[in-house]
Amino acid sequence: MLAILLSGGLAVTCSLLGTRVAIGWFSRHGFGQPIRDDGPTTHHVKRGTPTMGGLVIIAAATLAYLVATLATGSLPSASALLLVMLFLGCGAVGFLDDFIKVYTQNNQGLSSRAKMAGQTVIALGFGLLATQLFADERGVRPASQYFSTTQDWGIKLPLVVVLLVIWFIVTATSNGANLTDGADGLLAGTAVMVFGAYTIVNIWQNKQLCGSTSPSVVASRCYEARDPLDLAVFAVAISAACVGFLWWNAKPAQIIMGDVGSLAIGGAVAGLAIMTRTELLLVVIAGLFVLETMSVILQMSYFKLTRRITGTGRRIFRIAPIHHHFEHAGWDEITVVIRFWIIAGGCVAVGLGIFYADWLG
Repeated sequence: MLAILLSGGLAVTCSLLGTRVAIGWFSRHGFGQPIRDDGPTTHHVKRGTPTMGGLVIIAAATLAYLVATLATGSLPSASALLLVMLFLGCGAVGFLDDFIKVYTQNNQGLSSRAKMAGQTVIALGFGLLATQLFADERGVRPASQYFSTTQDWGIKLPLVVVLLVIWFIVTATSNGANLTDGADGLLAGTAVMVFGAYTIVNIWQNKQLCGSTSPSVVASRCYEARDPLDLAVFAVAISAACVGFLWWNAKPAQIIMGDVGSLAIGGAVAGLAIMTRTELLLVVIAGLFVLETMSVILQMSYFKLTRRITGTGRRIFRIAPIHHHFEHAGWDEITVVIRFWIIAGGCVAVGLGIFYADWLG
């Protein structure tokens, strides 16, 4: 538990101070954010705001985790190192996207195919390593070949099916986080809650770990997870790093996270869901990501369908993702952010409730 406290404290401190330094450095070197022309007109004033602030979140969280782990006399576990790999890998794809946008001063960065190709390589590499290697003394690997809500269930799936599922979870969650990052502080605040939830899940799994000699462990409800306490140390580091970043990213944002931060955050959420065996519960805990993604899918599908039928494409929302729809409807940006935080918090609370209720059952 000392490592968790130390990791969180270091991460928030590094992020709070590091983001302030990054604002000045990015401003001096012209790393300004281009803004989509069809977005809310109130966002046009953000053109030129320093971007790629997600680099600070990545650096602060990773450094805090490593220092806290080593300072408490432990070594990084296989599960946490795989999560770091996924976190950094998705962030690298986002960095390329951001760098192209900044260099060309155009809101179009990597092509969708190139971005998906990068995410696919990272996701499949993570999935292969997590499911096939690094078994502990109990024979438990970082990820399993079963579907899971809070526990593994059903039959063992073929490796190719498992890799496809992991690919879908990683790409869907990272892109969902990316879509959520469209208003000052929205993704950073949501990420604080989501990673906080996975910190709690991992701590609870560690207390109820199969094979533990603790008298509090209920054998029939124990968790077959590998390194849950170490994952909690990294999860709290990301949550705390987002807190420090949010200080500067709250409206009016002095720095923008960029794709480097949003894709990294989404990838890490996916990795935690996979390694805690809560893949299906992810849909609830990260419910805001699902809402944002579904609004874009519905908008595009309805537009294409109506254009095919009537010759004129129609829209369900004024603009997607859905948080922009409410801004177009007249809501102030800060109102949208706070109300969507409430939705995100509700999803996290329901997800944790399902997790605990399942254990009680």
